[in-house]
Amino acid sequence: MRKGSQGPWAVAGGALAMFWPGALAFGYTGVMGPYWRETFGVGQGATGSIMFFVLASLGIFMFLVGRWQERVGPRLMMAIGGVLCGLACLVLAFADNMGMVYAWGFLNGAASCFTYMPALTVVQRWFPQRRGLVSGIVNLVFGSSAALVVPLFNVMLNGLGYRTMNLLVGVLAVATGLLAAALASDPTRLSAAAGAASPPPAVPSTTTRQALRSGNFWLIWLTWASMGSAGVAMVVLSVGFGQSLGLSVQSAAVILTTFNLTNGLSRILTGYFSDRIRRTLTMAAAFALAGIAYFLLPHVGSLGLAAFLAAVIGFAFGTLFAVSAPLAVDCFGLKHFGSIFGLIFTAYGFFSGLAGPSLSGFLLDGSGWSYTGVFAYLGVFCLVAAVTISLVKPVPKVVPALA
Repeated sequence: MRKGSQGPWAVAGGALAMFWPGALAFGYTGVMGPYWRETFGVGQGATGSIMFFVLASLGIFMFLVGRWQERVGPRLMMAIGGVLCGLACLVLAFADNMGMVYAWGFLNGAASCFTYMPALTVVQRWFPQRRGLVSGIVNLVFGSSAALVVPLFNVMLNGLGYRTMNLLVGVLAVATGLLAAALASDPTRLSAAAGAASPPPAVPSTTTRQALRSGNFWLIWLTWASMGSAGVAMVVLSVGFGQSLGLSVQSAAVILTTFNLTNGLSRILTGYFSDRIRRTLTMAAAFALAGIAYFLLPHVGSLGLAAFLAAVIGFAFGTLFAVSAPLAVDCFGLKHFGSIFGLIFTAYGFFSGLAGPSLSGFLLDGSGWSYTGVFAYLGVFCLVAAVTISLVKPVPKVVPALA
């Protein structure tokens, strides 16, 4: 296969790698939450804390994977991610307490790191002029996979039973991860092997230490802390909120499905348009609309309106994922992208899990399941993110001199 023809296959591999980690992270907790609460006799706070372990794992491993892939290459990292995703499902299959469910969340978060960071790095290296688009494609699968399989999870749980379903998903996750790793070649390693020089970067690369000293880094970090909290909270709140409207679990799951659908679709749309429209403007507009949606959500009384507002929030959450990666490259360059973006992810990993799903779950338990206050503070998070991201100033691109 010629080097130039491997780019689209690498994008396909990067997208494929994200299917099961995304489906499990964004869909499984919402669907299985009622089952775990009934089986283990716990409240919303306990199941909401699952996302804390998922995100804490992201905070720990995203930076490490970014460093490791510089040494061993993205392919090995992606293969490890597929195996970890399958191992996580094995743990969940034999879970008999919430501690094992938390262990599943931690392992699945690690699997996401081992697939997400290498996938983003590879596709942006293949298509440096379309970084928003290709990042959006990878993020599309990461976010929308849950929308595709949430109904399937319900069918599998009722038809196959809890343990068999988890074992089957684990096998599929390993097979998918290994296939994705085989497809995702790295153009910089191919060039090095062929003895070819890489073209000069459009944005000068900064070191990790230089990035940490910049205002741009901390503005993006704060954006992830706030919008990450608001977005990921909907994963665990949506089904319960639907039930508070008098809906069945199956009908309430429509709210989660629409959230995940726009969470995925927005990633390719905003990724594509961010290559043409200022990235910070794209993000700020989406986050502001999500804040308005959160303020309105506790006052609706129908499934249709609730699903629509959840879709607006999902759109903003997807925008955070899709546009942040190319924006980080605009600010810091590609050479140390993995390490720098991994450090940005610590905001999502160490702050968002506590301030979003965990805190909102315990507030619901303590307020008699009143969503008004919870959705109001999540709406404020969205507006804060709109302000912080609008203050980021990307580095001007270097235009090569004409010969």
